[in-house]
Amino acid sequence: MDAEQRRRDELAAFLKDRRARADRSAHGLPAVGRSRLRGLRREEVATLAGVSVTWYTWLEQARDINPSRQVLVSLARLFRLTPVESTYLLSLGGHREIVREASVGMTPALQRLLDALGFPAFLLGSDWSIIGWNEAYAQLYPRIASLDKEDRNLLWLVFTDATLREMLPDWEEQSRSFVGSFRAETHGWLNPAGDSGIVGRVSAASPEFAAIWKQRDVAGFRTGERIFRHPVKGVTRYEQHNLVPAEASDLTLLCYTPV
Repeated sequence: MDAEQRRRDELAAFLKDRRARADRSAHGLPAVGRSRLRGLRREEVATLAGVSVTWYTWLEQARDINPSRQVLVSLARLFRLTPVESTYLLSLGGHREIVREASVGMTPALQRLLDALGFPAFLLGSDWSIIGWNEAYAQLYPRIASLDKEDRNLLWLVFTDATLREMLPDWEEQSRSFVGSFRAETHGWLNPAGDSGIVGRVSAASPEFAAIWKQRDVAGFRTGERIFRHPVKGVTRYEQHNLVPAEASDLTLLCYTPV
């Protein structure tokens, strides 16, 4: 399956999911049956969005059609999508807001930047592989240096590493947030983040991840507190910041500044 078909499949699945979540009363529509207060019919979506039922049905069938930005914005408003979800929908429809160009990966300059920071910091690749870190991060998470290269992936570690899971007292909340951010940042229908890459690998290893991934939640990053239960230092608190190197726009620098 090529990338374009994966994109259309994800667009179809995302629309179906958000249509099922829609609040009928918000659009002045009565409940269906005795208890169905949520979810819209395709005919209702088409009418409210000002498109034909056939055309909208084709969208949910992943047909080879190109929805306009105007129609996608209309659907985003109809489904009450958040700004991050709206951007995700536009990207699924072929209207990407930002195009990240591939970089050459880890460089000596980036490693020097990491080493100069006095707090834990590490560098993520486009599929969330951890491609570089500093000594402060190694002290926070000592296993990082001994892991096989293919296992140095933030998504993989959050759902498969019992040590890291034990370090996160709010693991259930944080793991769900990680999945939403991963979907928004990596566009999960594309390689290497697609089913043939890290998503498929983590899904096979973690039923919890597979269940969360199917829910198609999308979340944007917000600067916030990260709490770790360190085996030696005890409970430590940091404020996480995500930065993008100017010369490597497909990489993300994660910094944990002490609180």
